[in-house]
Amino acid sequence: MDLNPFDIGVFLAFFGVVVAFSMFKSRREKTSEDYFLAGRGLTWPLIGLSIVAANISTEQFVGMAGQGAGSIGLAVSNWQLFGSIGIVVIAFTLLPRFLKAGIYTMPEYLEYRYNSAARALMALTTVVIYVAVLLAAVLYSGGLTLNKIFGVGLIKSIWLIGSIAAIYTVWGGLKAVAWADLFQGGALLIGGIVTFFLGLRACGGWEQFSTVNADKLHMVLPASHEGLPWTGVLSGMWIVEIYYCGLNQFIVQRNLAAKTLRDGQLGVIFAGALWLLIPFAIVLPGIMSYQLYGNQMAAADEAFPTLIRNLIPAGLRGFMLAAIAGAVISSLASMLNSASTIFTMDVYQRMLDPQASQRRLLVLGRVATAVFLVAGCLLAPVLASPRFGGVFQFIQNNQGYIWPGVVAAFLFGMVVPKAPGAAGVAALIGGPIVYRLFQKYAGGLHFLIQVALTFVIVVAIMALITLLKPLDKPRALPVREDLDTRTAPEVKIAAFIVLAAVAVFYVIFW
Repeated sequence: MDLNPFDIGVFLAFFGVVVAFSMFKSRREKTSEDYFLAGRGLTWPLIGLSIVAANISTEQFVGMAGQGAGSIGLAVSNWQLFGSIGIVVIAFTLLPRFLKAGIYTMPEYLEYRYNSAARALMALTTVVIYVAVLLAAVLYSGGLTLNKIFGVGLIKSIWLIGSIAAIYTVWGGLKAVAWADLFQGGALLIGGIVTFFLGLRACGGWEQFSTVNADKLHMVLPASHEGLPWTGVLSGMWIVEIYYCGLNQFIVQRNLAAKTLRDGQLGVIFAGALWLLIPFAIVLPGIMSYQLYGNQMAAADEAFPTLIRNLIPAGLRGFMLAAIAGAVISSLASMLNSASTIFTMDVYQRMLDPQASQRRLLVLGRVATAVFLVAGCLLAPVLASPRFGGVFQFIQNNQGYIWPGVVAAFLFGMVVPKAPGAAGVAALIGGPIVYRLFQKYAGGLHFLIQVALTFVIVVAIMALITLLKPLDKPRALPVREDLDTRTAPEVKIAAFIVLAAVAVFYVIFW
């Protein structure tokens, strides 16, 4: 796709504003709480938009649109709609617990609930997964997308988006990331919706589009479906969503930084509402692309790039380039900030230097952010190798090692107060081992069913350990005295509206 001087100007102006504004808003970060948790002062609109911006990347623009164009169709939207349900539930269950405890990270909570070994295990595993899997995958898929749509070299694209994210993330931490997401989250949603309407017009309107693609516009697929069977959705997807929406540091860090419980709850519910736009901004455009340009695609993952290349007129291309690059950069910045938070607070301060000054923690957080970025940029091109089976398979296979054990450790520890430290450690060690056994010896099972079975086995192990050696009394968690834990009426109303909208979507597209 050719970019004229106006398009290039729009792209440069967009990121000039994003970087300058986010650095200005975060110019007074002086403590670790300021840098890693934005001084615990984020309001709900920022939290909601920042969660969406962190969540939506080229994994969705390429992967979800591609699966929509392929055999899964609209059913791939289950990931976002289950996420909308899950994040509403988390707003009333996990979020108040975490805010009340005043923690910085998810591993920190495990030390209070179990012991220091549980914290260390989750911290080290999370940092490795973030850097070696998520950062590398986001950088590679983002670079590949810019390469395919706009002809920018792969290596150059990777370092371009990495450098933009690093500038404001290293400087201002979470506050800079959140303010940048205000622009980037809005741009990616606007860009996706504009693409939807352009694609719909090219398809001849909704009536013609829905008639031609009637077989793809269903949310529930047969149990025999290889891509996304309903059995996998109901058995394992909820475990993934609990982890992703409620325990995943790069999403939850915004909740931990909420100014009040009301802001935290409204923020995540607002994110759940915005997620309802994703089927229209990403999945349906993928289906439209297949209808219009299916004969031009070598693979389904080319659906969204092909639609952009053919439909976006000159003058809007610079904005779309900024929206797509912004989607990558916002996710990347969030992962960098969260990986640096966990490394600084859970690894360095907890294990190596408990008396570290605030200045030292601040400097280390910035250095860790830069080091992790360089590592991700160096690893990203390796994912082009066919042995990884594609970037999305790479992400799924490796994330499955962390989901079941972490969810089991948190939920079992909350439901069974006398579960000992050994039970939490067993969950974090046993989860990856059991999942690996399923991967090796039960490859015919859908990976979501493998996740569900792993979760059940790990919970059984935890129950046995608790039965044999329960705690004499539950462990006490820290308490923030300044936090009002009452749920505001408007939070309940917002939650009801989101859940009702999800129900309507399922009724229409059953």
